[in-house]
Amino acid sequence: MNKLKLKSSLQGFFEEDLGLGDLTSESIFSEKDYGYGEFICKDDGVFCGAEVIEQGFKLLNDRISIDFTIKDGKELKKGEKIALVEGPVLDLLMGERVILNLLQRMSGIATITKKAVGNLQGNHTKICDTRKTTPGLRMFEKYAVTCGGGYNHRFGLYDAVMIKDNHISASGGIENAVKKVRKRLGHTVKVEVETESAEDVIAAVKAEADIIMFDNRTPEEIFQLLKLVPKGIVTEASGGITLDNIGSYSLTNVDYISLGFLTHSVKALDISFNIEV
Repeated sequence: MNKLKLKSSLQGFFEEDLGLGDLTSESIFSEKDYGYGEFICKDDGVFCGAEVIEQGFKLLNDRISIDFTIKDGKELKKGEKIALVEGPVLDLLMGERVILNLLQRMSGIATITKKAVGNLQGNHTKICDTRKTTPGLRMFEKYAVTCGGGYNHRFGLYDAVMIKDNHISASGGIENAVKKVRKRLGHTVKVEVETESAEDVIAAVKAEADIIMFDNRTPEEIFQLLKLVPKGIVTEASGGITLDNIGSYSLTNVDYISLGFLTHSVKALDISFNIEV
């Protein structure tokens, strides 16, 4: 993760939560009160978020010490300790909720991604995410996908071209849309085209797209459509793909399977933070 963006994001998250101060903690404790806290996993999963713990607490007070027992991307068992932190109790309490919220979501994403990767059949197809992320949390969520063994699709509208159905219909077809993009942009920008039929795939190949996505196609349809795509063009399957049927899609030998559910509807991994003075 970009450390400058990480610090900036955490700053904003803390400002949102703290406002003018922690009324509860500041009424009970003073700056002289020291304690320690343990992050403990309450379910099996994959851990993600070490930098969130480190940068988050350091942002609040650089006197807080942190000792990790596990690294990002490693599998956790229920009851396993993640990290021990020591420092002023006020700062530990002020950082607790923001840091936990991010840890639980990121670890949940890493966990479901690991399951998706494990359900693939064969070694060719890779899992990637989508832009269906939580506003403000895209960097965190996409990083979590990589911790689970997945890959990142484009980060936003700015780093790759993806010509979808609305672009195609409004510009007069796939070839015309790709031609306009090529005329405007340089050679370093990848162009992906969303297709829904054999005719679309043929048009995308003729337009020399870098990536062809098969949208909402069955594994059987994708297997046939792949025969129309020459080597050198990356292929992607998206839409209607679940943990239960992902193995069938990977058997087609499509290059990538993009999964929106990795980030848009993931269940957070249960993690607790227990403080003692």
